[in-house]
Amino acid sequence: METENKMKIIEILNQLRPYLNSEGGDLEFIKYEDDYVFIKLYGACATCGFQDYTIKDNIYASLKEEIPSLKGVINVEL
Repeated sequence: METENKMKIIEILNQLRPYLNSEGGDLEFIKYEDDYVFIKLYGACATCGFQDYTIKDNIYASLKEEIPSLKGVINVEL
């Protein structure tokens, strides 16, 4: 189940990537652990004032549709 969810997450993130790219940003999947998805935002997305909305309203909402057990998306600042 964990591997299946990870594959779904990567697929969904890859579908969202062009929208982020069009705004000068990007994201990287870091890991899926304890029903949380860890990502890293890059480019314009990393410094955008709407970053929280992008994560909650777009990324999390899209992932939650496919993975109901998902608890959240965390932006990792490396």
